[in-house]
Formats: sequence, structure tokens, C-alpha cells
Amino acid sequence: MYQSKRMILTIIIACQLIIVLDASIMITAIPQIGRSLHMTATSLTWVQNGYILPFGGFLLLGARAGDLLGRRRMLGIGIGLFSLASMLAGLAPTAEFLLVSRAFQGFAAALATPAALALLSASFVEAKERSRAIAIYSAVSAGGGSIGLLLGGFFTDFISWRVGMFINVPIGIALLYLVQRYIQKTGTRTGRFDFWGAIVSVIGMTAVVYGFVQAAERGWGKPETWISLAAGIILLAAFVLIEARATEPIIPLRLFANRQRSGAYLGRFLIVCGNFSLFFFIPQYLQNVLGFSSLEAGLAFLPFTGAQFGMMYLMPGLVHRFGNRKVLMAGLLLAIMGTLWISRIVGVQAQFFPQMFILLAIMGIGAGMVFQPLTALGLSDVDPQDTGAASGLINVAHQSGSSLGLAILISVFDAAIHTDQPSKIHFAHAISSSILGSVLFITSALIVTLICFLPASQPMREQALTDSCQGNEAS
Repeated sequence: MYQSKRMILTIIIACQLIIVLDASIMITAIPQIGRSLHMTATSLTWVQNGYILPFGGFLLLGARAGDLLGRRRMLGIGIGLFSLASMLAGLAPTAEFLLVSRAFQGFAAALATPAALALLSASFVEAKERSRAIAIYSAVSAGGGSIGLLLGGFFTDFISWRVGMFINVPIGIALLYLVQRYIQKTGTRTGRFDFWGAIVSVIGMTAVVYGFVQAAERGWGKPETWISLAAGIILLAAFVLIEARATEPIIPLRLFANRQRSGAYLGRFLIVCGNFSLFFFIPQYLQNVLGFSSLEAGLAFLPFTGAQFGMMYLMPGLVHRFGNRKVLMAGLLLAIMGTLWISRIVGVQAQFFPQMFILLAIMGIGAGMVFQPLTALGLSDVDPQDTGAASGLINVAHQSGSSLGLAILISVFDAAIHTDQPSKIHFAHAISSSILGSVLFITSALIVTLICFLPASQPMREQALTDSCQGNEAS
């Protein structure tokens, strides 16, 4: 039984790793992709958002599909389609072909990811083993981005950025075999797909992100900027109405009835808004200002990655001793401190070692302390029929934070650069402003978690919430 569970965890972690890697593996390759496919700086942001938006937008539909059609089946379908899309992206002859392939990748990832997390939740039910499994899953989810930077830089410098896509194909084939062999077939049930809810949410979020990208490229005064933002907000409001009236919604609004769970979702969204953007801006700074190669820019994130993965081994003990809330708060404070400090030292004459090295390690420790508690709290006290939706919602918060945070901070970068032909001084100043925006996002996450995890004022509600928190911390 132990060997079987270890193999299930290995499959789930490997699946999550290749999906998370693909959100960042292109970042260090962006200059070369732009040259080879003749893409502008603004259009290159869609290499990232073209993957992240359908990933986040269709996650809940993927979670619902897993509930109805079986989670093992959807995991296999998602991995198979992801491998095919990766091969197409690697072969892309034009920018348009690459962006469509990346969107296809994101859709496939949306089918596989919630099934993987739901299988993890169902396979590890004992408190101690579940805590360890979630710690490993959270470390891979959060740290996989920096591994992607390293691999992307290596492939770009020594072979080609296309290898970052091709490598998913043999890994995907191996995972398909292992899924069929080691994961038991899961049950199916009858029900309906909330197709319109999924479509409206994807189009709405895409419109909002497009509006911020247009603001960066054309300015806030252009009609297309405000029309896109207004349309996105209206569509997202319509999505909430659709979910409230749907017989079987992809987001059961009852998931937000628990204040702590709502805080976990919103807190995760805000943290990723700030955290993921660092993976985009810091490599650009290292390459364009300090003259790092693609591989060197990827290697520069090793202190972040090493610290984050190191926390994976300490987190079960920390959570057991101090509880999810205290560990989460401490991690957020470390992340804020490291990110704020690094925003102040970015400049033309800055040196990577020792200051940036140490600060990236501090930021990695902070990131390693926040995602496991947020995952555990996001899954706490969820009814069995809502497990898939809750798992999907955790990933939606993560991916929508990635895309929206990057879009907003790109507009901050563009506003701060002040010229069409920026010097290194202009570029460094704009990067510093963008990283300061990341600090504001992470600070907002701290405020949200403080509000959502404070005891209620009435004595009876206070005691009930205390009991609930103790139960969550034990899990």
C-alpha cells in the first residue's frame, strides 16, 4: 500500500511539475523567441498569457469533467492533449501558430490539474500523510516556475527554446503509461456541464488582461483599452449571475460561505499576482541590464528554488507546531521584506552577489511557507461532492493571479519607462517600479488573510471559529 501511494504521489507531482514548468520555461527564452518569430515586446507577453488564461479559465470545467467522467480518465486525456500541444508549440513556424498552440496547452493543463489534485486529496486521507503530500505538491507548484526558468535558459543558450516544448512529449507518454497502471479507475456520475459559465469566465478574464496589455502598448486614453476592461468586468459579473442560477455550476457559490476558505482563495490570488510577475521581470532585468545570458538568468533563481524546496521538508513540522495561520503570516512577512528590499537595490550598477542572492533566498523561504497552508485551508471542510470544484478553484486563483498580475504590472512597467528607446537606467527604474507593485500585491494578501482569519467578535462565533481553525491546522 505504501509503495502504491508513493507511486500515485510521484505521478501527480510529475504531472503538476510539467504543467507548472510550462508557465515559466519560455520566460528566459523570450528575447530569442521574439527574434526568431518577429514578435514585438508587447506581443511576447501573450506567450505567457496565451497559456495561463485558458489554463485558469477552463480549470473549473476540467474539475467538473473529472467529477462526472472520472478523474483518472480526465488526467489521462489532459496529459495526452498536453503532450500533443507541446509538440505543436515546439514546431511552431509563426507567432500565431505558437500562441494558438500555447492556448491549446493551457486548455489541456486545465483538464489534468484539478484531476491530479482531487486524486491526491482522495488518496491521502490520514492527517500526517496528507500534510506531507500537500507540502510536496505545494512546493512543486510554487517552485516549478523557477525550475522552468533554469531549464528554459539552458535549452535557449545551448540548443533551442523549442526543446522546452519537445521535452514534454516523452514525459507525457511515460505518465500516460503510469496513470493506467498505478491509478485505479475512479467512478463517474450523471450531471450537466456548465459550459456557458466556463466560456463567459474565460472571455471575461481575457478581456480584462487584454485591456491592461493595451494600456501598456497604446495608453489608458485609447477606446480599445477601456472598452476591453469594461467588457471584461461586465462578463465576469455575468459569470457570477450564471453560477448563482445554474443547476450544477462549475463554481458552487457555497464554497465561499466559509470565511477562511474564501480568504485562502483570495490570498492565493493576490500572492501569485505579485510572486509570478517577479519571474518575468527579474530575468529581463538580469539579461537587459546586467548582461546575463539566458542560462545565467535561470541559474540566478537557484537560491529562490533551493530555499523553497528546502522548506518542503520543514513545513509539516512547522504546521504541526505552530498551525497553518501563524506559518502563513510569517511566510508573507518574509516575502514582503525580501521583495521590498530587492525593489530598492535594482539599478544599473547593482551586483547579483551577495545582496540579490540573499534576498532571492529569503523570498524563496517566504514562498515556501505560504502555499501549503493556503492549499490546506482552501480544501478544508469541503463536502465530498465539491472536492473537484474546490481543487479547481485553488488552481483558478493561482493561474488567474499569474495572468492578471503580469498584465497589471506590465502596464506599470510601461508607465515608468517614459521613452520609446529606453536606456539601461530607464529599464532598471521601470523594473524597480514593477517589483514594488509586486510588494503591494503581497501586502494586500497579508491584509486579506489577517481579516479572514481573525476570530469573530461574538463569543459563540469566536469559539466556533477557534474550533474550526484548530481542526484546519491539524489537517
